[in-house]
Amino acid sequence: MKYLVTGCAGFVGSNLTDRLLADGHEVVGYDNFSTGQMAFLSQALDHKRFRLVRGDVLNLEELTAAAAGADVVMHLAANADVRFGTEHPRRDLEQNTIATWNVLESMRQGGVKQIGFSSTGSIYGEPRVFPTPEDAPFPVQTSLYGASKAAGEALIAAYCAGFGMRGCIFRFVSILGERYSHGHVFDFCKQLREHPGQLYVLGDGRQRKSYLYVQDCVGAMLLAMDRCSGPVDVFNLGTDEFCTVDDSIGWITGHMGLRPALSYAGGERGWIGDSPFIFLDCAKIRKLGWAPKLTIKQGIERTLQFLRDNPWVLDRR
Repeated sequence: MKYLVTGCAGFVGSNLTDRLLADGHEVVGYDNFSTGQMAFLSQALDHKRFRLVRGDVLNLEELTAAAAGADVVMHLAANADVRFGTEHPRRDLEQNTIATWNVLESMRQGGVKQIGFSSTGSIYGEPRVFPTPEDAPFPVQTSLYGASKAAGEALIAAYCAGFGMRGCIFRFVSILGERYSHGHVFDFCKQLREHPGQLYVLGDGRQRKSYLYVQDCVGAMLLAMDRCSGPVDVFNLGTDEFCTVDDSIGWITGHMGLRPALSYAGGERGWIGDSPFIFLDCAKIRKLGWAPKLTIKQGIERTLQFLRDNPWVLDRR
């Protein structure tokens, strides 16, 4: 099959690209390299079934040309950093919602019938049910990121209903692993590299979060895409566990052999729109036979190893 992968040079996108190529598929990778890294495509660029298109998802003409002849679009390009949404609110609208419309429109024009979409557990806002299932009552949105992704999901559902497409929507917890380039492990490692005796923590350290190793995430996505019966299927992707930020700090500092003094910003949220408890019910994807191979702690350790082996990733931000 021929896949178009938007955000192919990003964290999840590059790992997905490598897996698709290893499975024998043809891949057109599409990225503007605003956050993606050419180094993440080192394996793909040597592959005869990979073609890279340097383009922006906000450019419909370029995107439509890249999608021509594709069987499936895996849409991962996005502004993925929740924390700074209130500092540049238009960015989430453009890069997450309008970009998703552009992807769908390029598919409509090119006759592409299947899409996989990287959404987020942030669309649940601050739910009352834990673990939170896919059919939880739709919440009030608490972040611009979550709202922009929810709008993208709605557009996909409308295009699938209106134009006979099939959509698989993936609501991720935070993803960890090789090529990880933003998030709490990144931030803590960067701080500890610069001043190993002190660590500043947003919130009170008791925020409860769930995480998933990137290769487990990619495996779940491809399994769901294969089994997706449509017109729209929604899958939570995560582990059946969560940890506190303080748990994570203990694993990170222990792995690095450090005992820094901790200072906390205070409050139950690290930033505006941060949900103090994220824990998704993943029974639906598990019924397809999927299960994560790594625990959260193991995923954090793999991430730390990657960052230690690739310090340039820390230096670039």
